[in-house]
Amino acid sequence: MADLRHTHELAFAGDVVIKRYMDSKPGAAEREWRALNLLAEYAPGLAPEPIGYEDGVVTMSRIDGVPLRGLFARTVHVAPLVEALTELHTAVPPTVLRTVPQRPWQLDAIADWVRRRGAGWRPREPLADRAVKEGLRWLESWSPGEQGVTPVFGAGDGNLANFLWDGVRVRIVDYEDSGRSDLAFELAELAEHVSMWVDGEVEVAHRFELSPPEERRLRECRKVHALVWLFLLSHEHPRNPPGTFRRQVERVLATLGA
Repeated sequence: MADLRHTHELAFAGDVVIKRYMDSKPGAAEREWRALNLLAEYAPGLAPEPIGYEDGVVTMSRIDGVPLRGLFARTVHVAPLVEALTELHTAVPPTVLRTVPQRPWQLDAIADWVRRRGAGWRPREPLADRAVKEGLRWLESWSPGEQGVTPVFGAGDGNLANFLWDGVRVRIVDYEDSGRSDLAFELAELAEHVSMWVDGEVEVAHRFELSPPEERRLRECRKVHALVWLFLLSHEHPRNPPGTFRRQVERVLATLGA
């Protein structure tokens, strides 16, 4: 789930990046360091190279590229983005992946977060109130189970700003919420992240060949993530265009009806 707090500080020294984590996010530095080492071994070139780790500070190589969010990603970027995600998800061998801790903010945790936010919702305007009401009603009737769960290594953050385009390929940064996950959940988080549609729709989830159970799980997980963003965007942020919350309300209602 998106973490809108300030969780780290970045410093640059030539071709080196120094990432200092705050105490407010326990385990983040360890997750980042683990991910960089795994990817250096199993998917070299996809992520920054690990250089050093000590006392919550991760030092890594600086990689070239422009954030896809700043590019207003379009068709030319989608295939390389899918290739990068496929490499990320499948690089870590299954025997190794089983030893990797589960990433934070898995399905049960974000569902509970949505319920708490929904319980504290104060009426504001009819369409938004309807989205909250219908979302909570659906959530209470939903039982996800284990159908369609395909283990993958997940970065844990669907923000387009974490995908860097160098003119040829896409590479991925920011692994503070990374860990063992499942494919449908990761694709749902990516597809519903505000950065994927606020500047122009970037649809990547349908570029993956999924089994029918994975497709069903993807649709259900997208509903949960859409509800997360309903609450996260309930207070307009200057980073997003005016009317973003209203658009999210409409997305939630459309997603619940899918």
